Amino acid sequence: MMNTFNSIKNIKCDIAIVGGGLAGGLIALALAKMRPELNLVLIDQGKSFGGNHIWSYFASDILPEHRWLTAPLVTYGWSGYDVKFPAHSRSLDNIYYSIESEHFDQVLRKELPASSLMLGREVKAVSPRLVVLDGAQRINAGGVIDVRGAADLYHLDCGWQKFTGQLMQLSEPHNITKPIVMDATVDQHDGYRFVYVLPFGMDKLFVEDTYYSDKPHHDPRILRQRLAAYADEKGWQVERILREESGVLPVVMGGDLDSYWNSGSGRTAKAGARGAFFQPVTSYSLPDAVRNAIFIAEQPDLDGDKLNLALRQRAEQHWRKGRFFRMLNRMLFRGADGADRYKILERFYTLDPGLIERFYAGNTTWWDMMRILSGKPPISVSRAIKAIWSKKK
Repeated sequence: MMNTFNSIKNIKCDIAIVGGGLAGGLIALALAKMRPELNLVLIDQGKSFGGNHIWSYFASDILPEHRWLTAPLVTYGWSGYDVKFPAHSRSLDNIYYSIESEHFDQVLRKELPASSLMLGREVKAVSPRLVVLDGAQRINAGGVIDVRGAADLYHLDCGWQKFTGQLMQLSEPHNITKPIVMDATVDQHDGYRFVYVLPFGMDKLFVEDTYYSDKPHHDPRILRQRLAAYADEKGWQVERILREESGVLPVVMGGDLDSYWNSGSGRTAKAGARGAFFQPVTSYSLPDAVRNAIFIAEQPDLDGDKLNLALRQRAEQHWRKGRFFRMLNRMLFRGADGADRYKILERFYTLDPGLIERFYAGNTTWWDMMRILSGKPPISVSRAIKAIWSKKK
């Protein structure tokens, strides 16, 4: 039985991970495997670890030597995927995987002792070696890592990725054999819109309506209507909705990393979105979450101050590496009218498959950058140049 820590007794441990989402859970799993001698505590305010999410990634996003960490978490996998645009469609061979948060929670409960897992607890304060919970309970740790989602996004210049997804139980088989990562043949609304489809069994589909929008306002009711219309258009008879998730993610165009880092618990070590570890264009966080989990587990000293310094340096390197991606975001959001933004992705998906793989993994080379920017641009050159040099108003 999991320890719910209802007593007021204070706790001592080697490492406290605050936030049991994807990034925090991966850190806990990496430490449990690579540093079994450590006493760790994983804390989350929810009823289960991982919340209500489906995370997906390409096989090429993860280094071969790191795949042991994600392999037990995978619930579905496919040998390739499709994209669809008004001017062309394309099939690519990169293996694609999905992780369901329910299975993520099960793996954490299996791999970590119950005494390491804390759910339903509100965190009142954190510092490099201390976590204060509701009821004034204290966790004294050798090191603390804050992984509770985004810090103060005011310090970043953002567009927004908004989505509502539904797992649909169909009355008949759908005959879709691999994911449709982008179906941009749909009517364009509120910026760049595409539908994302994952075949979960012969008669189940996870279908998500996604927008790259200027504003974060999100109305799931409208997206539910559009999802129903999309299903009708495809001839799918939906018996019931098995699950639904909605979200709004930042698509970062610029900002002040120092202020952002300090806004999220100051000098405490941070990972995940809290530490700005995500791919700026896609808002993908899983590849960086895996790399950081392994990196943390490899550190010889998990002292809170040393962890903060190491992860702060790592965040700065990641921010510098993301400069090209943030420039592309400015071109997408400020160089094209909302209804024309799909043309940028439409052209991108005509490029070399290896380039596309490296782009998603956040490993774009200088040659890739030149190739992405070369040729006839799908938007006005003057607007693109103006967008590149634009800043947050």
